[in-house]
Amino acid sequence: MKKRPLPVPARRALGDLASSVETWRKLRGLTQAQLADRSGIHRETVVRLERGDGGVSLENLLRVLRALGLLDLLTQALDPYASDLGRMRADEQLPQRVRPRDLGGKR
Repeated sequence: MKKRPLPVPARRALGDLASSVETWRKLRGLTQAQLADRSGIHRETVVRLERGDGGVSLENLLRVLRALGLLDLLTQALDPYASDLGRMRADEQLPQRVRPRDLGGKR
C-alpha cells in the first residue's frame, strides 16, 4: 500500500511540535543527550523529534513529554469533555462501534 503524503496542516503541526519540544528542552537547561537519558530513548531519537521527523513513535514522544514535565498538558488538551461539544454530549452514551458514513458514493 502506497503511503499518502502528509497533509499541509499536519506537516505544519509536526514542525510546530518539533520546535516546541526543542524550546522546552532548552528552557529546562537540558542537552539532547540528557533529555534522551531521562526519557529512556536514544539521543538520535530526540534529534529526529526536534527535526520534525514524522517517523518518531508516539510512545517516544510521550516519553519525552513526560521527561519535560508536559505529559499532563497533552492529556488535558486532548480531553474530549473539556470541549464544548464533549460537555454538551457528556450525558449521551457513546456507541461501542462507529460505522463509516457514505461521504460521496465511493466505497
